[in-house]
Amino acid sequence: MTTFKDIQAAAIERNGGAAALKKKLPAAKSARALKAISDDRYLSSMSLRVFSAGLKHSMVQGKWPAFEEVFHGFEPHKVHAMSDEDLESLMGEARIIRHWGKIKSVRANAAAILQIAEEAGGMGAWLAAWQPERTVELWDQLSKRFTQLGGNSGPYFLRMVGKDSFNLTPYVLGALRHWSLYDGTGKGKRERAKVQEVFNALHAESGLPLCQISMTLAQSVD
Repeated sequence: MTTFKDIQAAAIERNGGAAALKKKLPAAKSARALKAISDDRYLSSMSLRVFSAGLKHSMVQGKWPAFEEVFHGFEPHKVHAMSDEDLESLMGEARIIRHWGKIKSVRANAAAILQIAEEAGGMGAWLAAWQPERTVELWDQLSKRFTQLGGNSGPYFLRMVGKDSFNLTPYVLGALRHWSLYDGTGKGKRERAKVQEVFNALHAESGLPLCQISMTLAQSVD
């Protein structure tokens, strides 16, 4: 049976050493660090992910100062208070990406963050409360409670803000198949639950954050 040590050894060999692999591993923030991030920064990162989907990320990042300006620094109360007319006017703002569905999502997601702030004391506290073994449940909640955070967008958002999560990229799925750990699409609740079990086992064996296990898998095969 494949162990994480086998996977890690292959990743180290492919990268020319443990130090080279380590440089590629993402970091996961502590619960305290997640709670210290303000809700406006979570909304900004979430919106950056939404607008980046399907586009060149560097291009979207280059426009982000203008997004920060027109969306009032992504302060949730201010964004939630924007009228339909305010949002419609942004379709004429050449400095941003004028995608009506994504523009509307910012206000909808601001409302969702405000609701979570009432329930949990802030977006960071809400994220911090989710344990690694319930990662796919967190993905499901992101998809249900927020707009345009379905599919891989939820996991990518978590990676952006430092919340520990694995990502089911084609590379990770290919590695799981290569090591005979999982042979499926990773789509749907049942399939994602199976993948969660695999990552839970690798996490228990290695003690590493899920994000580092995920990257090690991706780096372990051609």
